[in-house]
Amino acid sequence: MGIWDKLFGELVDVIDWTDDTRHTLVYRFPRYGNEIKNGAMLTVREGQLAVLVNEGEVADVFTPGLYELNTANVPILSSLQGWKHGFESPFKAEVYFFNTKVFTDMKWGLRNPLILRDKEFGVIRIRAFGSYAFRITDPHKMLSEIVGTDGHFVLEEIIGQLKNMVVTGFAKVISESGIPVLDLAASYDDLGRFLTAQIQPLFAAYGLSLETMLVENISVPDSVEKALDERASSIAVGDLNRFTRYQQAQSMRDAANNTSGAAGGGMAMGMGFGMAQSFGQALGKGDATDPLMPPPVPEKTQEIKHYYAVVDGDRVGPINLAAVAEMITNNQINAETLMWTAGLADWVTAEGLSEVLLHLNNQPPAVPK
Repeated sequence: MGIWDKLFGELVDVIDWTDDTRHTLVYRFPRYGNEIKNGAMLTVREGQLAVLVNEGEVADVFTPGLYELNTANVPILSSLQGWKHGFESPFKAEVYFFNTKVFTDMKWGLRNPLILRDKEFGVIRIRAFGSYAFRITDPHKMLSEIVGTDGHFVLEEIIGQLKNMVVTGFAKVISESGIPVLDLAASYDDLGRFLTAQIQPLFAAYGLSLETMLVENISVPDSVEKALDERASSIAVGDLNRFTRYQQAQSMRDAANNTSGAAGGGMAMGMGFGMAQSFGQALGKGDATDPLMPPPVPEKTQEIKHYYAVVDGDRVGPINLAAVAEMITNNQINAETLMWTAGLADWVTAEGLSEVLLHLNNQPPAVPK
């Protein structure tokens, strides 16, 4: 560096920084030999922090404003020996400007599918992507942990590490949460806020603050998507009979609006009669699976009646009406046979029971000799 560069550096007594790149995080102000003149003016704009570093240690942090660097307002200068005016000041210091604006629309995404154990689908693979925003909050920590002596620290130097922290934090939180996949996809906003709080400590270790984390999409494999679509379709269609009747109604409407001529009108009329008949049958039978239809009336179970009979002086029974008819056919019971069944006060002849009399009267006459 020539004499003119040295002379120019000593004459400049205004220290400031304007960023036109929009991707610079930290910028070290260039001075010849890192010498700062007594009474130099430091300008820190909104969205910036300035850090004065003396012999590798952070001396002071300046927030937005205009400062005169002298022993009156910079405590570190009062401890330095021989602060002199002129070209050979012994005060060696560096000024780093930190960009404290919010860096938005930082993209993140899973490079490989994340394997989860889902309560409903079992072991499943998901993919996810989104964006996040961060800012610098602790320049001292960032200078010591990341920047070091880098005089021009840009976004590209740290974006990969930040993305890895977001992806790692997402995978860890989702794997340990046990939240069903369907619930993850239904609450992106809540999930983003929860992830922001969980991943924030990873950023704080580097002097950064994770302002927001957005989950834009969580997707599952095609096979799982197909299963979900089929389930949704079955719910939307509901009962097949109702869906069929809906299609028939749509066809009838289209046929009624068809003005393609007599042939078309005749065909539409035929279709209408056929559909009307099917509607009638469907309405007559009802829809057993329609949740709006009441259940069918239970059929009354016919009670089986039992009988007792006196045959050859012995009581026979209990026997049902079919057995009584068989005994009539075998000439074991006739019109004079005494019988009894529930509801009778005493024994009566067989012809006194109407149901038994019906079988007695249905017997064929005697075979002619």
